[in-house]
Amino acid sequence: MLHPATSYDALCESFVWDIPERYNIGVDVCDKWAAIDPDRTAIIDLTEGARADVSFAVLQYLSDHLAQHLRAKGICAGDRVGVFRTQSVWTAAAHIAIWKLGAISVPLFTLFRAGALLSRLNDAGAKAIVVDEGALQIITPLLDQLPAMEHVICPETTTFDQDATGFKPQDTSADDPAILIYTSGTTGAPKGALLAHRTLLGHLPGVELSHDFLPKDGDCLWTPADWAWIGGLLDVLMPGLHHGIPVVAARMQKFSAAGCQKTIADGGVRNVFFPPTALKMLKQEGVHISGLRTVASGGEPLGSALISWGKAAFGLTINEFYGQTECNMVVSSCAELFTSPTGCAGRVVPGHDVAVIDENGLPTGCEGDIAVGRGSPVMMLEYWQNPTATAEKFRGNWLVTGDRGIIEDGFIRFVGRQDDVITSAGYRIGPSAIENCLLAHAAVAAVAVVGKPDPKRTEIVKAYVKLNDGFAPGDALVKELQSHVAGSLAAHEYPREVAFVDALPMTVTGKIIRKELKARACAEAGAE
Repeated sequence: MLHPATSYDALCESFVWDIPERYNIGVDVCDKWAAIDPDRTAIIDLTEGARADVSFAVLQYLSDHLAQHLRAKGICAGDRVGVFRTQSVWTAAAHIAIWKLGAISVPLFTLFRAGALLSRLNDAGAKAIVVDEGALQIITPLLDQLPAMEHVICPETTTFDQDATGFKPQDTSADDPAILIYTSGTTGAPKGALLAHRTLLGHLPGVELSHDFLPKDGDCLWTPADWAWIGGLLDVLMPGLHHGIPVVAARMQKFSAAGCQKTIADGGVRNVFFPPTALKMLKQEGVHISGLRTVASGGEPLGSALISWGKAAFGLTINEFYGQTECNMVVSSCAELFTSPTGCAGRVVPGHDVAVIDENGLPTGCEGDIAVGRGSPVMMLEYWQNPTATAEKFRGNWLVTGDRGIIEDGFIRFVGRQDDVITSAGYRIGPSAIENCLLAHAAVAAVAVVGKPDPKRTEIVKAYVKLNDGFAPGDALVKELQSHVAGSLAAHEYPREVAFVDALPMTVTGKIIRKELKARACAEAGAE
């Protein structure tokens, strides 16, 4: 655990990894606390409307019975088991049960439908799946297309005949696989990142830093992000349980400011992870929420407009963090310790080796590829059954994230995805700075910037803009937005074309799918 320090340098100098040889996430986040403080609150359950505080003893009881049931069904160490459920106590218990067996949990988002489910479950060769009653209706018609699937288990309607008294978890190595979580697939077919039990311990310093030295008295965690995503599962739920901090479970059928405010109030939430999309929606609704100690965000750069709004809306500085499914929480801000310059995600989290490297795998003082050194406990073991993609992910001893960036005075500045960087008249232009600049304009609700092929400049900057209510598209507004960027950033970075759209294509996690807009821009160029 990180201990507050007087400076970032002092924090790094005092940090040492403590990764035991034998380690099991399920035992750590559940059985550990059930043994020493069984009545301690693990999960504050708001899923049925009324509040129910669920203790670690109850969480152990549920997970042991489900684990024993799975064991009786023939689930063994190394088997893959899907978890197709929304936020709930049984969802947490399902992952814990699977890990206690030494099996591998496969988180699945409840908005997935046939194509997404079949591709992931068949690629994983999942032998069983744990569902809720809604998910059961979705998965049942697909079973004849899942040849490896033997068992579908809905805990709410299952009779657990086996006596789980004295259940013994599998003795796992910290390096044994525990989680198979699929990337969002914004740049191709989803790939399964195989994570070891140690990955939770690898997450902890970044989680602690992004919440200004979590845990502190009174801390209570919540995120609207689904627990099927790494941001919900390993940035919030499991770190909270590891530290014995209550984690709020709350189903949100549709994200809303009112729903957030109610969840925070009813659950006594003090620490929130808001994805950037959620923050943008709250900003649009003019929300102010008091009583929070920390707000963390990651997934894409926030920009100065959101950071400034956050100070007024929450009364605190939003801490940005950076990482990806394959190697998460390796860069973070920490308002309690240092101030990150505008546009920077933060500093390298203690214990990790992060650099910006060139095409030869050497650190560079210029813009380059953001990369993480081998040996980080948070780093994936491999892409599931994909040695080619695994090899391509590395450049020497560096895992290459696919993001472009630059290090300025020790701070990581994100430029853009490698595939998103725009080459125009010899300049390399990152879309994120332009997007953040446009978002600061009162007319802009959402925006995505891509490069459009151009015979003279190689590419031009094109912005796809969704407007706020009360603003109408037109040539005058195009010129106003162009001048706004040219005056705020640089003359060569302003969008030479602006298209007004009703909606932007997004992944289920709320990230803009630029490749779709890039394809649209290329088609437009070909037609001209």
